[in-house]
Amino acid sequence: RRPRIPKTLLGQYRRGLLIGTACESGELITKYLNGANEAELDKTIEFYDFLEVQPIGNNEFLIRNGQVTREQLENMNSRIVELGDKHNKLTVATGDVHFYTEADAIYRQILMQSKGYEDAHLQPPLYYRNTEQMLAEFSYLPEEVAHRIVVEHPNRIANLIEDIKPIPDEFYPPEIPGAEEQIIEMTMSTAKELYGENLPEIVEMRIKKELDSIINNGFAVLYLISHKLVKKSNEDSYLVGSRGSVGSSFVATLTGITEVNPLPPHYRCPSCKYSKFIGDGSVGCGADLPDELCPTCSKPLVKDGHDIPFEVFLGFKGDKVPDIDLNFSGEYQGSIMKYTEELFGKSYVYRAGTIATVAERTAYGFVKKYLDESNKVSRNSEINRLVNGCTGVKRTTGQHPGGLMIVPKDKDIYDFTPIQRPADDTKSDTITTHFDYHAISSRLVKLDILGHDDPTVIKMLEDLTGVDVKTIPLDEPKTISLFSSCDVLGVSCDEIRSTVGTYGIPEFGTRFVRQMLEDTKPKSFSELVRISGFSHGTDVWLNNAQDLIKSGTAKLSEAISTRDDIMVFLIYQGLEPNVAFKIMENVRKGKGITSEQEEEMVKKDVPKWYIDSCKKIKYMFPKAHAVAYVMMAFRIAFFKVYYPEAFYASFFTVRADEFDAQLICQGKEVIVNKITEVERRGNEVTQKEKNLLTILEVALELYQRGYNITKVSLHNSDNEKFLITPTGILPPLASLQGVGKTAAKNILEARMEKPFNSIEDLRIRGKATKTVLEALADHGCLEGIPATSQLELF
Repeated sequence: RRPRIPKTLLGQYRRGLLIGTACESGELITKYLNGANEAELDKTIEFYDFLEVQPIGNNEFLIRNGQVTREQLENMNSRIVELGDKHNKLTVATGDVHFYTEADAIYRQILMQSKGYEDAHLQPPLYYRNTEQMLAEFSYLPEEVAHRIVVEHPNRIANLIEDIKPIPDEFYPPEIPGAEEQIIEMTMSTAKELYGENLPEIVEMRIKKELDSIINNGFAVLYLISHKLVKKSNEDSYLVGSRGSVGSSFVATLTGITEVNPLPPHYRCPSCKYSKFIGDGSVGCGADLPDELCPTCSKPLVKDGHDIPFEVFLGFKGDKVPDIDLNFSGEYQGSIMKYTEELFGKSYVYRAGTIATVAERTAYGFVKKYLDESNKVSRNSEINRLVNGCTGVKRTTGQHPGGLMIVPKDKDIYDFTPIQRPADDTKSDTITTHFDYHAISSRLVKLDILGHDDPTVIKMLEDLTGVDVKTIPLDEPKTISLFSSCDVLGVSCDEIRSTVGTYGIPEFGTRFVRQMLEDTKPKSFSELVRISGFSHGTDVWLNNAQDLIKSGTAKLSEAISTRDDIMVFLIYQGLEPNVAFKIMENVRKGKGITSEQEEEMVKKDVPKWYIDSCKKIKYMFPKAHAVAYVMMAFRIAFFKVYYPEAFYASFFTVRADEFDAQLICQGKEVIVNKITEVERRGNEVTQKEKNLLTILEVALELYQRGYNITKVSLHNSDNEKFLITPTGILPPLASLQGVGKTAAKNILEARMEKPFNSIEDLRIRGKATKTVLEALADHGCLEGIPATSQLELF
């Protein structure tokens, strides 16, 4: 698992490299300690450009192991200096530095102990020494020699090294002939289809502004690629969700990349192309506008627009390399990745590499283990210090779950990065960029083709009901009411243990967000978007917007929710767009506002509470991301109101990996008892129990609404999908604890040939193990198997 370069390969490609002899594990010192004679050492040294010696403390473990004495280590270093002089090669004192200060050794000790090293507590002093400290380490050498290896020779080597950059500075998108013309043509034709041949000035100006940035900076090909991917998915009946700030681009809307329309709220007539824009900030989004008929042709007007500035996507100058993130159905992700390889050629598409680091929660586990095994008791402040010191340390390289890097056909991947296969699967077809994708993302096109549950759920709902989700109005009253009460479900708050009806609704089903809904009682789509922004930001809701809304200082529609809110609000207040943009960028990155910016805000009568709110924020969600997520969530919520069994079947199929049929099929009383039991355990619950709790809440609601979940059926259940039947929702075979997806698939495939007639038949044709058979028997779903045969189990 450790990367190594064969010596022959290093010799082949050594031009331009300086190669040293390394630490005690290196070839030279290993041979010296093993008693190599003068001739062997001379031959070994020939390969290297410089020789290395290290402080005695670095190799103190050799003294502890009884291999050498301190005097012998000093003699070894002296001998290496002599050999360097003999061969006219520089000898340098190196530190094998692993941490910055001597006190930082504790962090490496904790990390090494977490990996099972028994001598982790005996850390060598691998810290970064200054010149005086290094000279002191080699005080046993003549003063002139010590100065030479510590000061003179390292500087000579440093002066030999050029300043180089292993990757180019320029952006190299793949070439698609005619990409610019195709994007312009698609944009203009769709715009005229929606807004008429004579485009409204606001539409025309927005398109011109965006196309100038996109075409002049070479981004048209990225838009065209994204268009092709979304189009392919839609043709295969899978909706695509956008994430990030791509919905800030009106051209992305017109080319079918995103459903989010970033123009100000407006009406448009699909018949005569009449349009009316509300550009004063008085309306949150088009969905919040009242229904109206076209004043020209009396047809119902379409309501659209979410008031999102383009600058959030490509920067104020429009030259930031766009990052278009798309959410494809999880079950379709593999197909769309293969399609990408077809578009560009397999040898030009690579998985985006990542650097995996120690997470804060993992670091906490390491620290607790270290303290327990060392029998140490520490205060919380000391524990936090140790956790902070271990957090963010590199663990390994990995790959982005959906990121693809595209190399243009006139370039080579090695112009940008080395490549690798997964460390634990060297024969894998998956080839990943070795450099972290952040380091090369502005040089190569990176596509984010992420697998997501929402498009999968939407596809299942459409298949079950025949409803086209794009026809669902985003102001549908009963659906809106779900987010502030549970009345529309026909249940009481006590019955489902919640005052809102958002169990199972993405973005709005967690306890944290349900509490937000209780505090704010949203009544419109734009308010739901604001709540999504609150829930994804850092220091945006807690100790900030929540307090402002509760105290009546600010309304829900006024409190800062997403980064775009700041720019749009400040422009409406009269600030220059470039000033508003800079303030937004500072705030969303957690940098607050400068004194000069605050002065500008005060001049334009920006309220003090608004300025104070800006100062508290550490991170903010882009509004386009929130809009796209809420659109998906709202559509799914619509089915919960009008097609409940389809909603529950799709939820359990796609989002309920921890579904426990043995438990849930027993009914609501058992479910309530289990919920109570898990809640009593508070912070002691496992992640698996947290996931189960979410499922139990949805199942309880299903029962309270008068619907039913039947027992698993050996002969009728699917292997993984929940089915709607006349007697209730039928769970799949895999929902039984102890069965699993592979066993369920084996049973289904055998059952499709012919029904099972005995336990032995189930064991042989269905490949059912004793554990699987017992799970089926315990649940009472061996219908059709003779009782005499079932006795074989016992």
